[in-house]
Amino acid sequence: MEQSVIYSVDDRNIATVTLNRAEKHNAFNDEMIIELTRLFKKAGEDENVRALILRAEGKSFSAGADLNWMKKMASYTEAQNESDAFALATMLQTLYKMPKPTIARVQGAAFGGAVGLIACCDIAIGSKLSKFCLSEVKIGLIPATISPYVVEAMGARVCRRYFQTAEVFSARRARRLGLLSESVTEDELDSTIDDIVSNILKNGPQAVAKAKDLVQWVSTQEINDALLTKTSKLIAQVRTSDEGQEGLSAFLEKRSASWVEVQNDK
Repeated sequence: MEQSVIYSVDDRNIATVTLNRAEKHNAFNDEMIIELTRLFKKAGEDENVRALILRAEGKSFSAGADLNWMKKMASYTEAQNESDAFALATMLQTLYKMPKPTIARVQGAAFGGAVGLIACCDIAIGSKLSKFCLSEVKIGLIPATISPYVVEAMGARVCRRYFQTAEVFSARRARRLGLLSESVTEDELDSTIDDIVSNILKNGPQAVAKAKDLVQWVSTQEINDALLTKTSKLIAQVRTSDEGQEGLSAFLEKRSASWVEVQNDK
């Protein structure tokens, strides 16, 4: 039986999670959600992995929820539906909180929950021909579990519109609204992502993880004396860490840092 999700790690220590239900437009179901959660945890806990790319086979990134899965949910009790939804919420949070850079590679359609997957990633590169839709209200539902990440990515005012209208919007608009980091031709998707990965690999792995955590934390804080004290302590800890000392020494000595040399040897 063909795997619905494929996991691989290349010689640069870049993990790739591939949605592999092209014939179903990579629509996900409860089994796929469990597997994605497992693989996101695996990548996050692997000390060797430097970044994760989330991609999909076929014409579509993902059509959102699988039809057969939705049929099952329709017969669930409210308690069963809550448990089912919590599994999806857990998967999304696992991706969002992963202590590694995450990059979504988006082509074709990205509807419903797929928009949530994209919003959970730190960086999203989409084909100029890709299309997006928060389609839940079309069938009398709401984008509840994906909402924290989509609202963060696109903003509350924008989400008020698209959560209620379920309009299809273009890659160009998705870029303007903040869902996509860049929109490029389909032929440029991989090379653009390779350039981003190359930049990530030049940086201290621990610093990258701490920088990601910093953004998520600082964005919820009030700018006051407590925040000034906390951020001052953070930079002091990083400067005196082994990686911070190596990075500063490499800069002053005009040489490559050890993590760059390791990558160049591969």
